[in-house]
This record gives sequence, structure tokens and C-alpha cells, in this order.
Amino acid sequence: MALIVQKYGGTSVGTVDRILEVARRVVKTVKLGNSLVVVLSAMGKTTDGLVKLAKEISANPSKREMDMLLSTGEQVSIALLSMALQEMGQPAISLTGAQVGIVTEAAHTRARILRIDPNRLQTQLNSGKVVVVAGFQGIANAAELEITTLGRGGSDTTAVAIAAALQADKCEIYTDVPGILTTDPRLVADAQLMDEITCDEMLELASLGAKVLHPRAVEIAKNYGVPLVVLSSWSDAPGTRVVSQPPPPRPLEGLELAKAVDAVEFDLDQAGVSLLRLPDRPGVAARLFGAIAQQNLDVDLIIQSIHEGNTNDIAFTVRRNSLNQAVAVADAIVPSLGKNSRPELGEPEVKAEERPIAKVSIAGAGMIGRPRVAAQMFNTLADAGINIQMISTSEVKVSCTIDAAECDRAVAELCKAFDVANSPVGLRCASHKPPAVRAVALDLNQARLAIRQLPDRPGVAAKMFRLLAEENISVDTIIQSQRCHNIDGILTRDIAFTVAQIDAEAAKTVLEKSAVEFGWGEVAVDTEIAKVSVVGSGMVAHPGVAAKMFEALSQHKINIQMIATSEIKISCVVDEAQGVTALKAIHAAFELSGSEKVQVPA
Repeated sequence: MALIVQKYGGTSVGTVDRILEVARRVVKTVKLGNSLVVVLSAMGKTTDGLVKLAKEISANPSKREMDMLLSTGEQVSIALLSMALQEMGQPAISLTGAQVGIVTEAAHTRARILRIDPNRLQTQLNSGKVVVVAGFQGIANAAELEITTLGRGGSDTTAVAIAAALQADKCEIYTDVPGILTTDPRLVADAQLMDEITCDEMLELASLGAKVLHPRAVEIAKNYGVPLVVLSSWSDAPGTRVVSQPPPPRPLEGLELAKAVDAVEFDLDQAGVSLLRLPDRPGVAARLFGAIAQQNLDVDLIIQSIHEGNTNDIAFTVRRNSLNQAVAVADAIVPSLGKNSRPELGEPEVKAEERPIAKVSIAGAGMIGRPRVAAQMFNTLADAGINIQMISTSEVKVSCTIDAAECDRAVAELCKAFDVANSPVGLRCASHKPPAVRAVALDLNQARLAIRQLPDRPGVAAKMFRLLAEENISVDTIIQSQRCHNIDGILTRDIAFTVAQIDAEAAKTVLEKSAVEFGWGEVAVDTEIAKVSVVGSGMVAHPGVAAKMFEALSQHKINIQMIATSEIKISCVVDEAQGVTALKAIHAAFELSGSEKVQVPA
């Protein structure tokens, strides 16, 4: 007999008929000999309706009262499902987050789970009942019974956390699509269902706007080894397994406040190449990396920052023994790219990094939604007097290139700062030969900030991102330009990064207020961008993935404004109006389409 946690979203319980269908599925699962906990979201658009009511009362309602209000939505759905199960002869009991013993931090509307007391759950399961739990909610103070909610995706988080606390055999997430698809089926009708995906890949996709699973739920699944399956509420299809290697044992105390960083990694086999003042037009990156791919050179980091005067810079790293070959390819391709439209800025140029470089990284699933993690890394390096040359970020890793001579000291300082042993972890994948690209994602909810003329010295980036972290503003893609300017005898660089659109103006205000104090120049915001990304743990073994992605964009005359990469993700910022076209072009280029069209219920 297996212990299973099932979660059903708002669409799955949106009407009485759908609640009855969920009840029939639950009864069927129990009759197979399983013990069952069911976690529910509020019915349909109930939460949206409650938010609308609150806004009619107050333009800025109290967060505490919003938690009190919004927590009622799930209580309706759990009571109705429990009634339906009882009518079918299946013993059941509905419990709120507080009754289950879900204890959270005292942060209304965005609380993280501290612990779950499984005793009441286990007692009810032992009596033969199905336990129906309200998702999205908990209690911050057991003495004062302060209700809290977990924020967007909170029911996913509740389900996986309960599965971890109970050491369940499996957690099943039921949704309105048949599993996890290669892209959004609302935009690409022939998106293909995946049999499995790694937790790291899913963390990237979830953070890029894929709405099937919330990143916090995937984080818990990875940290506690919870077997996770995403299934359709409307069929018996096998769905998609979210897999990872067994993690080291973790205490359940501080469940969602586990250490953000699991490992500090380093790579001394890195060499850097910069191409400066390239024409800023579609096809440039495609031709460059197409030529590099033809030589079967394995490229690691790729960085393209904001344009300057219709020119752009691209930097990338390769293995040290490939440096001369990479420079030769770049030298050969640059003349064919054409001249830029601003001759006074200088001719295109290829530069090899003269001094040996190293890549140092912090890795861990706990970085999600914690802006202080990246800021702490930059601050640690700054305090050690170590200058950052390149920055590349993802949801599970932040990487910086530095002088190779500083590597040992950087690793030691980062290990101390994040309280971890230097134990590099490999990418986790259950497949023997994972595909180069597993899926493609589009994020239309980001804005780009560009900060000009930052002094090129240790500590400046740390100060900037610490200011944003203090305002709880999470930064996504971070790119530091390769081109230096001499401003009154001070070497400066530009830096650009993306944030959620709702945080863009707040970020701009914070940085403009501090510009004079810390010495940076103009802060510009662009909200009309889209970020399109490919994700796949197999791309590290497949040279040419970047070239194929860039070529797909080039064929549709889509200009790339920024590029950032990690071991399992390549992201390009493009014009917002071309975002969907870019998604479809890349999805087709990697032949990810399936033979059947996925129908998404209304």
C-alpha cells in the first residue's frame, strides 16, 4: 500500500461537476489500496474574485486581512470535496492549513513553510480516511492562530511539503494539461508531452513563466527527494515525472528555509574571448556561433550585453586548449559581419583574455525568490578584493569569471560565507542520454534595467545588488558588458539585468537615488522586452545548441538584445512584439513538436 499526496488546482475543482469527478478519481485511487492526502486550491477564479472584492473596499488592503480573506477560498473547496467523498461511501475529513499543523514564517501573503506536524494527518490516515487539506495557507503563530498564505503557487508548495513531511511514496500534481510540455500549448498547439524532466530543468522552466509547477514546490521536491508526477485531471495519461538524484538527508525543521546554497563549484579550464563593437543586427550571433559549432568547439558561458550606438559586444568562454582555435574562427568571421554604423566608436575587434581565468559558482535550489543570495556572493568577492569579469545567472546557479590566481581564495571565502563544503555537484538527470534541449519557454513579464558607467572595481556590483535585495527585488538575468570606458581617468563598464515588470520602477528609483553616492550613471528601463530560453541538461554535451537557437532567430529577422547562459539554459532577450514568433521558431528548430495537438480546457 502506497501513501500518495494528490493536488488539484482551481480549474480541476472549478464546478460541482468537476469536484465530483475529482472525488471519483480519489475513490478509485483508494480502492487500489492507497492511503491518500488531497490538497486543493480554491474553486476556479474564486481567489481573483476575493481580491476584486478587497480592492472595492480598499486600494491598499492590510496584508493580514488579505490572508484572512483569501484563505477562505480553499476552505470552500475542501469541504465540498469531503462531502462528495462521504456521499460516495468514502470516509473523509477536511482540514485547514492550521489544523494540519503547517507552521510558516510571519510574512503575510508570501510566507514560507517552517515545519509541518504530521501527527494529526497520520492519525486520520490510519483511521482509513482521505484527508482533504486546504492548500496555499498555514499558521504563523500557534498561540495567536495567525493565518498566513504562501503566495502564488501555494497549493503546489503545500502538497509537496506535506509529501516531504509524511515521507510519501509519491506526490501527484493534477492540472489542466496532460503533463509538462515542451512549451506553452496555448502558444504552440503541437507542443509535445515529456515523459520526464529533471528538477533542475523544471526549476528553470517554472521560473521562466511555465505555470504547470511553482518553483518553490520543485525546490522542496529536489531538496527532500519527493517523487513528483504532473498529470491531467481529465485523462488517465501517465503524465510527466520530475526526477532527481537522492539528496543528502535534511532536517524537516525550517523546511522552506533550508540553506540556499548547496555547493561552491569552480572550473579552472576556462579561457575568454571578447568580440567588441560588432554591428547590432539580426544574424550576427548566429553566424559567429555557427562557425564555432562547425569546429566542434564546446562553448560554456555566452554573454551579450546592451547595445551601444548600434554596436554590441559578445563574450564567451571555451576550454583553454581551444582558445587559439576559437580566436582564429572569430578573426575569420568578423570581417564578414560588416561594419558598424558608428565608425567613431572603432572597428570590430577580437580580444583573447590574456590572463588565465576561472569560473566560480554557487549552486542550490534554495536560491529561488531570495535576492540576497546573489548579492551576498558579489559582496563576498568584493570584500576579498576579487574583481568580477563576467556574470551568468540561472535559478539554480550564479557564476562569475575571475582571475585564475584568485580562484582558491574565492572558493574558500564563498564556502565560508554560505557555510558549505566545497563539494561540486553534477547536473542531475535520470536519462542516460538526455536531449540537448528539453523545452522552450517565453517570459513576457520581465523588464530590463541598464546602468551605465559603473566603476570597474571590486564591490560596485555588490553594492548595487545589495540595494535591490534590501527592497526584496529579485533579479533574474545579469549581464556585465565587456567594453570598458575611461571616464575622467576611471575605468567603467555597463551592466544590465532583468526583473519582474512590477518591480521595474521600484528598482529604478532605488538605483537612481544611490547613483551619486556609488558613482554610476544613467539608469534606463525597458518594459517592452521578451525573454525566450531553451532548457536542457544535455546541452553540455552537444556543441552547437546556441548556434541553432541564434540561427532560428536570425531566419525570422529577430534581433538579439541580450544573451545569457548557464550549463542547462540559454536565454535571449528580444523585442516584446517578436516574443511569440521567437518561441515558435526555436521550438520548431529543435524539432520538439508532437504528433497530437494538446487541448487546454477553458
